[in-house]
Amino acid sequence: MTLAIDARGLGKRFGKADVLDGLDLAVAEGSVFALLGPNGSGKTTTINILTTLVRPDRGTATVAGRDVVRDPDGVRARISLTGQSAAVDEALTGRENLVMLARLSGLSARAARRRADELLERFELVDAAGRRVAAYSGGMRRRLDLGLSLVVPTPVVFLDEPTTGLDPHSRLELWAVIGEIAAAGTTVFLTTQYLEEADRLAERIAVLDGGRIVAEGTAAELKSRIGGDVVELRGADDELLAELPTDGSVHGLRAAVDELDRLEASGRTGSYVAIRRPSLDDVFLAITGSGGRAAEAGAARGAARGAARDADLVGTKG
Repeated sequence: MTLAIDARGLGKRFGKADVLDGLDLAVAEGSVFALLGPNGSGKTTTINILTTLVRPDRGTATVAGRDVVRDPDGVRARISLTGQSAAVDEALTGRENLVMLARLSGLSARAARRRADELLERFELVDAAGRRVAAYSGGMRRRLDLGLSLVVPTPVVFLDEPTTGLDPHSRLELWAVIGEIAAAGTTVFLTTQYLEEADRLAERIAVLDGGRIVAEGTAAELKSRIGGDVVELRGADDELLAELPTDGSVHGLRAAVDELDRLEASGRTGSYVAIRRPSLDDVFLAITGSGGRAAEAGAARGAARGAARDADLVGTKG
């Protein structure tokens, strides 16, 4: 297997805090790799090191065959990066943004216009090409930002939480674009807080916690670590009140139901109990040490899921 990204023992300290502590990563060429982790776990620092924006304190890393410390220019020539905030000039039109960056990247005026037209069509921005970016929606800005990162094709693309802040419909549109990029053979390395995003897009997923990779594998492999079903307590309106992972055994199911009985006794009254297979959410909570809070977090997460489902329905109508 040829590696597009190979990191060994990366460490980074800010002040007295170790943000990364012996991080190891291996990402195959042409794959989509997702890095998950709680806020403050070091996801953005990892991307900043791999894209040469931050120098590691220890360890080694190569990207597209170039060392991030010894040959940062070689790395930069082989990667593109889309950060958490759209890096677009709001005073310019979509086409002007693309042409300007293409010219700065060394393309001739004719080649720059041609490349801009290709990207506008690819990212479904042709109708908005002549409008100032200040009038773009959040989803349109993110698509343009991704288009800007691909003005000059590179073998590796880094996406730092690419869909944060987007409505569900715009998020689905951007997922489709990322899928097309990967299908063309580009290695995609993304960080995300949306577990469904990693489940949908990534061939392999790593979970970062405390500056270290604490789990890695396919979505199916990670889900299998939970090993059993999840017991849910739901209200009369199908609201998720609490949920508990089990080991799938009869004893485990009984223990989960007993725990839900205790929750009901404390005032959280439900209408019925449901059982489902583990999700990547359950894996994340269990692996990052939040499993003990799963029942208490269930209501809030259930409400968020319901809101996302409602927004998906609204976004896909018509």
